[in-house]
Amino acid sequence: MSVLTRDEAQSRAELLDVHRYTIDLDLTTGDETFDSRTVIRFTARSDGDTFVEMKPTELRAVTLDGQPLDPETLDQDRLPLKNLTAGEHELRIDAAMRYSRTGEGMHRFTDPTDDRTYVYTQLFMDDVQRVFAAFDQPDLKAVFELTVTAPEGWTVLANGVTEHLGEGRWRAAATPLISTYLVAVAAGPWHSVRTEHRGLPFGIHCRRSLAPHLDADAEELLDITRACYDRYHEKFEEPYPFDSYDQAFVPEFNAGAMENPGLVTFRDEFVYRSAVTDTERQTRAMVIAHEMAHMWFGDLVTLRWWDDIWLNESFAEYMGYQTLTEATRFTDTWVDFGVARKAWGYDADQRPSTHPVAPEAVDDTAAALLNFDGISYAKGASALRQLVAWMGEKDFLAGINIHFQRHRFGNATLADFIDSLAAATERDVHAWADTWLRTTGVDTLTPVLDTVPDGTRTLTVERTGSRPHHISVGVYDQSLADEGGLTLRERIDLDIPQTIPQPLGKRPALLLLNDGDLTYAKVRFDAESAAAVRAHLSGLPDPLTRAVVWNALRDAVRDGELPAAAYLETARVHLPHETDLALVQGVLAFTAVHVVDRYLTPEERPAALATVSALCRDFIRRTEDGDNPGLRLIAVRHFIRAAAHPDTIAAWLAEGTVPGGPELDPELRWRIMGRLAVLGAVDEDRIAAELARDPSASGQEGAARCRAALPDPEAKRRAWEAMFNGDDLSNYLFAATAQGFWHPEQADLVREYVPRYYRDAVAVAARRGPAIATAAGREAFPAHAVDAENLALGRDCLRDAGPAAALRRRLIDELDDLERALRVRGA
Repeated sequence: MSVLTRDEAQSRAELLDVHRYTIDLDLTTGDETFDSRTVIRFTARSDGDTFVEMKPTELRAVTLDGQPLDPETLDQDRLPLKNLTAGEHELRIDAAMRYSRTGEGMHRFTDPTDDRTYVYTQLFMDDVQRVFAAFDQPDLKAVFELTVTAPEGWTVLANGVTEHLGEGRWRAAATPLISTYLVAVAAGPWHSVRTEHRGLPFGIHCRRSLAPHLDADAEELLDITRACYDRYHEKFEEPYPFDSYDQAFVPEFNAGAMENPGLVTFRDEFVYRSAVTDTERQTRAMVIAHEMAHMWFGDLVTLRWWDDIWLNESFAEYMGYQTLTEATRFTDTWVDFGVARKAWGYDADQRPSTHPVAPEAVDDTAAALLNFDGISYAKGASALRQLVAWMGEKDFLAGINIHFQRHRFGNATLADFIDSLAAATERDVHAWADTWLRTTGVDTLTPVLDTVPDGTRTLTVERTGSRPHHISVGVYDQSLADEGGLTLRERIDLDIPQTIPQPLGKRPALLLLNDGDLTYAKVRFDAESAAAVRAHLSGLPDPLTRAVVWNALRDAVRDGELPAAAYLETARVHLPHETDLALVQGVLAFTAVHVVDRYLTPEERPAALATVSALCRDFIRRTEDGDNPGLRLIAVRHFIRAAAHPDTIAAWLAEGTVPGGPELDPELRWRIMGRLAVLGAVDEDRIAAELARDPSASGQEGAARCRAALPDPEAKRRAWEAMFNGDDLSNYLFAATAQGFWHPEQADLVREYVPRYYRDAVAVAARRGPAIATAAGREAFPAHAVDAENLALGRDCLRDAGPAAALRRRLIDELDDLERALRVRGA
């Protein structure tokens, strides 16, 4: 399919003013396609030519101002509109569109639990063309009127309040001006919980088979929604701009959520059917807060072109974490941001594919799609957090409200945003934007301590990079009351670059740059502080401080300055004393995925797995009294992942419980089954029996993961065929199969598939589109093969095979991670 260029979008926006879409969808025409009839009313400002986009499986008829156009003129996804005259026009399109199995366009899903079918739209970027014809660019906003014909017994949700007209016909209230990519429909026999808040209809919705689990969490979900809604109305002068607020948890969703106005769609893994930690509940709450922030920033005021997508996501990311901290019981959200999201940003920003937070070279939609990464989300949110620390929250919010007032129901650019902030402060936000938003890479801050004549110390911070930083410096002394503890002497606010050295007084036990995590930079330790970290990390009193330290150790490992084995030893010593769930999960995840499976050699791996297992056993022993079920659950999960022998976890599965708890819910049972499959301790019959016990969609994915993990040549062949030589796997089943395929324990068994991967991934990406291309480059990449041969094969593929853009981007990133792992091993 063709891609829309920025120049084409600008030309079309100069020519057209789009007023209204009237869309009629018929979802009763079969399992493969649905009917889509669209009327677009628009004005041409002058005589000229343009085009409208659509991706039909059949284009039946097109008329412009009552005159038929030839459907055969459709070229890929573009239907030319020649010789338009200045003035009002009406375009009518009658087409059949194909349902998706990849989460793009109109996704169709049949629940294996009860055979009920659901459909929903995901129209981001250019996927609206898979559902209805449109002038598909964000700055051609219009009013949308929608009617839907659905099977009897279905409920139809949309951007506005929907009304059932009888005989399966539904009508949605007309929207205010919104962009094409924000139109949303979700239809099926939904289970719904409805209420009102401040006179506004609220609803949460899920598949019928998940109803008990949604009901169990309904009050928590609605309480968070109400709290965020109220807090945003305290922050923002502009009231909520739409007529209702529905949140639909939908199956096989590619993202975390999508900010459709009035109808936010979430991946339905957020309807927990198994035990989760409080950090996972916090993550769900953050996504709710993030998506609600988009109602103002993204939906009310929308980007003009996709180069500013970072601004949507960074703002919502920052507001999501900050508002959750202010308005809900989740008051330590920035700890999770530091160890989970921020690390994502740091990693992305050190790869060859890095780009400025606000990139200028986004020439078309294909390029824009590649920028949904840790830079647009985590680095951008970190930059905004630094901006707030620098200019003050009061001025920041004043600037935001100016922005909403100036551009409500319209479009805006980064320049508009910065102008709005500048109107609220005397600080030079334009210069700040140039240094923070138009540059790439991660600065590194290193402390240098000098002794002055009176015997006290001064601090000079050396900076690798060019950005100014406003940071706090934590000065810690050895605790007199607790041998292993550290106490805060003071926090010093410091602007980098400094004008003069900062007096410290006597030498501290630990000097920590960026204490409080207000800036985006890697930090290093002086020699004595590094020794204090090794001895006393768990004695630091604040979890956010500990998060900064753990991130610094993580960065040092990735940069080859701290041996991976030393990180593992630090975890062994200090993690048993950790009480913050986000930190325990973050450190164990980095240890398992990167340290054990990539940075240590195959010869070192068994001992490392034993260390992780012992660490998890210690957590399990510590939590036998039941007072910290979240910590225990994390330990059980990671013990399963690290199991080198099947006996213990097989016994858990047979008993249906971990001794002392927890009882094994479906999620834990499939985790154990997956590890037993890797170890060759289950077979196809056992997998089939477990699937019969749990025939849900999650069960289907668990079974696919287990079958691909079996250490059997025929099982590997079948999994490979399903992924790369057939088109039947949905996006989720493709990912699950890929996740089961590669394991370090099976390196010899799958060695022949490593060179095949590059050829077959290129083919499936070209055939099945961006969602599968991304999964092929992420989940299906042979990351276990940390060797020069794999790296060379990947580079050859990039140079010679012409992979699709989404796959190319993933391969660039994965190969850079592979090269880094080789450097770490060499160091």
